[in-house]
Amino acid sequence: MNEQSASRRGKYALIASLASSLLLVIIFAVLSVFVNSSRTVPLYSQVDIIAGTIFVFVLSMIVSASIWPGIIEKRIS
Repeated sequence: MNEQSASRRGKYALIASLASSLLLVIIFAVLSVFVNSSRTVPLYSQVDIIAGTIFVFVLSMIVSASIWPGIIEKRIS
């Protein structure tokens, strides 16, 4: 494995991790706003939703950063 190939795999893994994490954050935010707006008394405050999206992003980055490199390694090789 040469250095350029490893660098390319690292970039792909980073892009895939960011994309999947952002997708999960969008799903979380849409669902939480939908649930909040469907109730007469809001269940969550704006701060709760924002903090939740940050929490989902951080956790999904941790998980996806360990999953995507293995998947990309198998696909590229």
